[in-house]
Amino acid sequence: MKYFFLFIFLVSFNASAQQVDIILIGVSHNYSKYPAQEYSGIYHKIRKFKPDVFFGEFLSKEDERLVMDYWCKQDNTKRLNMLRSNRNILDELLPKTIDSLKKLSLLKPKNYQVKTDLAHAYYLNQDVANGHYQFWQVFNHLQQTPDAELERYVNKLLSPQLDTTGRSIKRLKTSEYATIVFPMMQEMGMHELLSMDCQDYDLNWGASWAAFDAKFNLIKKDTTSTFGKKLKLELVKINIGFEKYASIEKSSKKVTEWLNTDEASAISASGDFYLQEMYDMKKFPKEEMLSKIHWWMMRNKVMCDNVVNRARMAGFKKVIVVVGANHRKYMQNIFKTMPNVKVKNINEVE
Repeated sequence: MKYFFLFIFLVSFNASAQQVDIILIGVSHNYSKYPAQEYSGIYHKIRKFKPDVFFGEFLSKEDERLVMDYWCKQDNTKRLNMLRSNRNILDELLPKTIDSLKKLSLLKPKNYQVKTDLAHAYYLNQDVANGHYQFWQVFNHLQQTPDAELERYVNKLLSPQLDTTGRSIKRLKTSEYATIVFPMMQEMGMHELLSMDCQDYDLNWGASWAAFDAKFNLIKKDTTSTFGKKLKLELVKINIGFEKYASIEKSSKKVTEWLNTDEASAISASGDFYLQEMYDMKKFPKEEMLSKIHWWMMRNKVMCDNVVNRARMAGFKKVIVVVGANHRKYMQNIFKTMPNVKVKNINEVE
């Protein structure tokens, strides 16, 4: 028996010691508002890296079941109920159904009705990341090869025209997944996207934000000479940053590369957290702001833990992490503190 426990210990130790190399890509969640984008440089770097797996900003199916409320829980529940009414699969049958459809899809990779069925089953299993991946493959095929019969089948089973809010099918079509992640996964023959998001602290984050806004909106009305002038100057600095941000979004063909710069990260952070030099202003609601920052950092920390732990558990050593640009700098700094983890953002990759 003691040898059994020694074996388990050695396996766990080796897993925790496994080197994980990460490329982190900060992205926009909506590329439709930009000029036609040039992704060839990003694609080249991904191909050269030869990742084992991609991680996306979704909850795992296990976490989706456990988190009772967060910003798009109602949207996900609405989709789940709608798809169950279209065609239900009992929960106890879902794992076997998904396994069978995955095998069938591998045997018949050009059968897009099977991919539609698999998307439906993934959604019912509350695995939105992989439901989206299968749907995107069908959607992408229909964009290139119109097929009225297949489109009717998709509309009947998945009702994509009704899934328009939250991390929805509508949002998917112009997202980082449609433009960067899924095309690369498909090219590289990858069949599943891993999830790494954390929403355990979303209600805390929202409450802290509301508490901050309630106080800050009051102090902005204070126009007493010294305080009012100083506050106005700091807010002007923030607005100048966002004017530059908007200008780049309107003109650049490489928005993603710019989003991964320190300049873009600082401008994004000023939208949520203002400027640090404001925190010691006499009337600034510092306590509420520090609470916001705390819950934001907790989310980023758990996302980093999820990536490293899940990669090691599955034996993946080379990982691409795709996340909203506002997270990129924070997560990169956290990854740098983790043992046996190497991280670069996409701009640092040759």
